[in-house]
Amino acid sequence: MFHIVDLEKWERKDHFKYYTEQIKCGYSITANLDVTSFKESLKKNNLKFYPSFIYCVTYNINSMPEFCMRLRENNQLIVYDIVHPNYTIFHKDDHTFSDIWSEYTDDFHKFYDNYKKDIEKYSNVKGVKIKPNQPENFYCISCVPWLNFTGYSTYSNGSNPSLMPIITYGKYHKENEKWLMPFTVTISHAAADGYHVSMLINNIQTTIDKFNIEQI
Repeated sequence: MFHIVDLEKWERKDHFKYYTEQIKCGYSITANLDVTSFKESLKKNNLKFYPSFIYCVTYNINSMPEFCMRLRENNQLIVYDIVHPNYTIFHKDDHTFSDIWSEYTDDFHKFYDNYKKDIEKYSNVKGVKIKPNQPENFYCISCVPWLNFTGYSTYSNGSNPSLMPIITYGKYHKENEKWLMPFTVTISHAAADGYHVSMLINNIQTTIDKFNIEQI
């Protein structure tokens, strides 16, 4: 389900038109997330980092309409009621990766179970898109666990910046008794400004700081 944005009444009307018609630019912001308490909570509850973190990111993306937008073929701007994570899995034998998606729900336990079932079924399947029926309302999230980077940029030559957010995070490292992890958001400037991306990153930090499986 989705609703159509009334551009004439939208406060970002001029910004959207400017960044879709005149300067078709996107941008990336990289910041460190403090995952210290998050790691401790996951260890205590015997939970995996990857699906738990995907849940936290998706929860916050779904709370901000700026990150749930798409432009339809008829140039209608829409906001989905919910978006689902499309993530990558790495094949250690040949060093390739595959895309897979899982159905999102606010219920952490149900989402975690959805992830586990998808991984069990598709983890050994090779190819770029390995799970069929990928919905239109998805966003991309992936990890570069071999590198602690300070910046990351994703672009496609000859295409317009995507309204869909692209999330990339890297290897966490210890610094001053804290575990820090690089986290990058790439987005079209037509969809979100620095303010919105900052709010998203700050909200994710708050979510992982307060992560408590008994309260989810």
